[in-house]
Amino acid sequence: MAYTPSSTRYDSMTYNRCGNSGLLLPALSLGLWHNFGGVDDFKKARHIVRHAFDKGITHFDLANNYGPPPGSAEENFGTMLKKDFSGYLRDELIISSKAGYLMWPGPYGNWGSRKYLMASLDQSLKRMRLNYVDIFYSHRPDPDTPLEETMMALHDIVKSGKALYAGISNYPAAEAKRAFEILKKAGTPCLIHQPKYSMFERWVEGGLLDVLEEYGVGCIPFSPLAQGMLTDRYLKGIPEDSRASKEHGFLKANEITPERIERIKKLNEIARRRNQSLAQMALSWLLKDKRVTTVLIGVSSSEQLDNNLACLANRQFSSAELSEIELILKG
Repeated sequence: MAYTPSSTRYDSMTYNRCGNSGLLLPALSLGLWHNFGGVDDFKKARHIVRHAFDKGITHFDLANNYGPPPGSAEENFGTMLKKDFSGYLRDELIISSKAGYLMWPGPYGNWGSRKYLMASLDQSLKRMRLNYVDIFYSHRPDPDTPLEETMMALHDIVKSGKALYAGISNYPAAEAKRAFEILKKAGTPCLIHQPKYSMFERWVEGGLLDVLEEYGVGCIPFSPLAQGMLTDRYLKGIPEDSRASKEHGFLKANEITPERIERIKKLNEIARRRNQSLAQMALSWLLKDKRVTTVLIGVSSSEQLDNNLACLANRQFSSAELSEIELILKG
């Protein structure tokens, strides 16, 4: 059956200005890092994407290596675009991709060279069947390629029309500042930075957020729920079907220490007093900072998506709540 988007899709979503740009992004964006690859259920993934758009999520975030296998998330998303978002609906979407991690063998399929970034974007556009992406990122800094080369590649990509905006991800504050200067001088200001940021991962507060504010660059935190730790899944330890229970994955069982579980329980108590789930409070906690434009969520079901979206109903924290959270996180 043909997909017709909800006529009320823009009624309840909040849209925030991205830095000093003219672009508005939804308070929550959908990442296709997990659950949208070739090994996953396409029908279920397609339903999630449709549901997200019906709820006002206009921003869909990908990268060349998302899958598994690498590239398959973009291929699947391209199929969804063709089936469900043809015609002018494309103009209602913000689609982003990235290059910086290993994508193909040999010396030209990794890191931040001009050769890799440009070839990777061409491949991504073919997989998604697009003429352009809205945002193209350097996925991580390259210690061996001059920063000027990487940033000028982003500049030329924007000038070519294959991307509308340039972004960076995983760059520490000092390198980010240099990148912003290079792009600004070239005439293509950096739109957005995508760092790992959550209640349990706060390195961005050591200077990066200040740099973003100084240069008028937006912020889109990824892994806002700390790979699921900031949910109710770990309140009683490590469930058998959780990410931490798997041998391969980004969340390791040794990260779920008794001390951390105790913190999770205490945070959950605050969330309950706020009439929120722990996940909702963790998302609201990030959005309380005006320098955060949008938070990148990953979900495995439409129900989980709705649970996350409910955070938008309560984004205010009292000073007492913030102080209590700080004591727990630093204790």
